[in-house]
Amino acid sequence: MSSTIILQGFGLGLSMIIPIGAQNAYVLNQGIRRHHHVVTATICFLCDAILISLGIFGGGAMLASNELLLNVVTIGGVAFLVTYALQSLYRAWKGEKDDMPEGDHVSRRSMIAVVLGALAVTVLNPHVYLDTVVVLGSIGGQFEPSQRIAFAIGTVLASFVWFYGISLGAAKMSPVLSRPRVRQAIDMLVAAMMLYVAFLLMQKWLAG
Repeated sequence: MSSTIILQGFGLGLSMIIPIGAQNAYVLNQGIRRHHHVVTATICFLCDAILISLGIFGGGAMLASNELLLNVVTIGGVAFLVTYALQSLYRAWKGEKDDMPEGDHVSRRSMIAVVLGALAVTVLNPHVYLDTVVVLGSIGGQFEPSQRIAFAIGTVLASFVWFYGISLGAAKMSPVLSRPRVRQAIDMLVAAMMLYVAFLLMQKWLAG
């Protein structure tokens, strides 16, 4: 197994994941709030690993040619992004803290909400499919079968390092980033990012 191809996959994987988007903003936000942030990172990583593997081992062309699926994902993604943006704006306006004590029932319900949010920002995000399944899949598909495994390992490793890195890093800096004014600014920034991505998705969908 070639270490060069693993490093190539790692570098390309980071180049696809690092640009700030809806998925990264969600992981970062959960990390700052220390709100099931490791669970959030795990879900995003596992989803990316599955999609990357599907793309590299033959699923990219099928997804790219399925217009109905892409339309459904786009509409669902826009709805989720707008909803999440409005929630962030509401938190910024109210200035409410997220570290209130939780009972077992509330905590369970909160965990479910976080899990669903992480799944939504991944599964209902067409950019994730384009980056992982289509782009990385088309590049990885050009390698010989044995080399594809090395490329897949590199790209999946990049996803692992990135999501856990920003999640744990944000949690570590939470005492600073959770200050009321900073928290308010971050909520507004996240809302703006979500709305911008939603606008781009809708614009592209209408143009298509």
